[in-house]
Amino acid sequence: MTENAWTRWPSPEALGRVGISRPRRMLAWAVRALVIALLLWGAFNQRHLGVWSGLAAAAGVVAAAGLAWGFFRATYQHRMVPSLSMLAALMGIAVAAEATGFRALALVLWCGCGITALERLPLAAATPVTAVGLAAYSAFNNDVWLTTAASVTGMALAGYVLRLDAEARGNAQRLLAQERAARAAEAESAALAERARIAREIHDVLAHSLSAQLVHLEAARLLIENGADRQKILERVVAARGMARDGLAETRQALSALRGELTPLEDFLSELVSGADGAEVTVTGERRPLPAEASQAVRRVAQEALTNVRKHAHGAKVHLRLDYSEHEVKLDVRDSGGRPGELTGSGGGYGLLGMRERAELLGGSLDAGPGEEGFVVTLKVPV
Repeated sequence: MTENAWTRWPSPEALGRVGISRPRRMLAWAVRALVIALLLWGAFNQRHLGVWSGLAAAAGVVAAAGLAWGFFRATYQHRMVPSLSMLAALMGIAVAAEATGFRALALVLWCGCGITALERLPLAAATPVTAVGLAAYSAFNNDVWLTTAASVTGMALAGYVLRLDAEARGNAQRLLAQERAARAAEAESAALAERARIAREIHDVLAHSLSAQLVHLEAARLLIENGADRQKILERVVAARGMARDGLAETRQALSALRGELTPLEDFLSELVSGADGAEVTVTGERRPLPAEASQAVRRVAQEALTNVRKHAHGAKVHLRLDYSEHEVKLDVRDSGGRPGELTGSGGGYGLLGMRERAELLGGSLDAGPGEEGFVVTLKVPV
């Protein structure tokens, strides 16, 4: 046995009452009450002693009970000196009881000190205490030596078994506490992940809708400043109103997505490009329902890519290609290149970063860069 095992206290969980069933606690208290009652009865029924001697013996029993309670408290707090001091006082009471003829009290105290020391103290301190207590029991016991040896061996084993049982209970309590902490951390992590997902959905919807509206409103402002025709200004305002209406519809769709209610991905992409000139969608592979997170990633990347085309490649033709393969879904958005829009320098530049983070969270990837003609955005998501 290692030095650490000899000097290590049983854990507070092992020495405490947590994890002990109620019937077992009631049985332990019943046994203690029975032992104290028998000792008190024996103290008052010694024929060779008077009333005052009986009262003194009863006081010794009460003092022993108080010292035992203090010993349990001290060991629970891992206080070595008070624990050993109380055990020494208990053995002193046992010696006094033996000297005055109360052998039953003395034998019970010696056995109790030996067993509880082995159960609740570090083994380096418990071993000598147990040896002294059980040796005193053996010396003053009237049974034959074989019976005494068997009793001493049984009590030593009982003390060690109680120690092992307490340590097993303590380990179980610690594991239970760790499991509860892990579950709480997992629940908190899940809540944070859900909040992040909701935040991404809100950001993506608003970024797509508001930036598109901003393009048309800024264009309308420039037209007004330049004294353009009223009809052209009205077209921009009507377009901005349409974008606001579409943004509201997308917001409702995002809320439906958060509840797990998604329209087919192909229908969404077709509706997305229906209002854009020169945009088309191609779907290849075996169509199948996708997980909500993967489907949302494709939708938001498509929206962001189209928004970037409006801002940076005005008038460009756009081709969206959605490819279903066995282990992943791939979205390819290509534009033919065009002149910069009025808001080329607007925005914080976080669109591609947000799309890439969304893909990486799902174990996928996103590549964006110049193509043969214009700009290419490629999303791959495992499914």
